[in-house]
Amino acid sequence: MYGEIKKFRRDLGVGVIYAEDGRAYRFEQTAIRNRREDLEGHEVHFELGGLKARDIIVLAGSPWAAFGGIGL
Repeated sequence: MYGEIKKFRRDLGVGVIYAEDGRAYRFEQTAIRNRREDLEGHEVHFELGGLKARDIIVLAGSPWAAFGGIGL
């Protein structure tokens, strides 16, 4: 599923993704596969695990970022 990170609280390690299905899903920072400093406003692809987003991939930056931040 695709969506956009609308809110992220770095101090708590939690955030909210507004998905293409019109719903909002909470997530934990540990669910992000490719770490980024700036998360709000970025598009993501994710899977659902119950009512939470999991296996989140931030769709920004180098294509290699999706593979754990491997740089060129």
